[in-house]
Amino acid sequence: MNQASPKVVLIVEDEPHILDLLCDYLSDEGYRVLAAENSAKAFEILATRPHLDLLISDFRLPGNVSGVMIVEPALKLRPDLKVLFISGYPIEIYESGSAIARTAPILAKPFSLESLHKQVQLLLAD
Repeated sequence: MNQASPKVVLIVEDEPHILDLLCDYLSDEGYRVLAAENSAKAFEILATRPHLDLLISDFRLPGNVSGVMIVEPALKLRPDLKVLFISGYPIEIYESGSAIARTAPILAKPFSLESLHKQVQLLLAD
């Protein structure tokens, strides 16, 4: 049995019901999902997990932290990490001035689980 290991996805989202929904959905689709409800938990996971394939981050997070503030250092440590932003305020991501904000895909909330799945598949296609 030579099955590929499941892709590992970190989701950073401060709304508990959204975080749970996204985690459950992507787990059911075969991904190994790690959850972070704030930047401190996200950085803890980034520091302790040797392998991540995809980082999905909300833009507006508690403590006046943006998803860009998590993604930029994460990419310095893991240049091959794929990134997807989710936000109810997508224009703020573009206005952040970050280079990653000009290249990473963004799903505007509300989005369908099907559109999330398609975007994740595109990002993680080998």
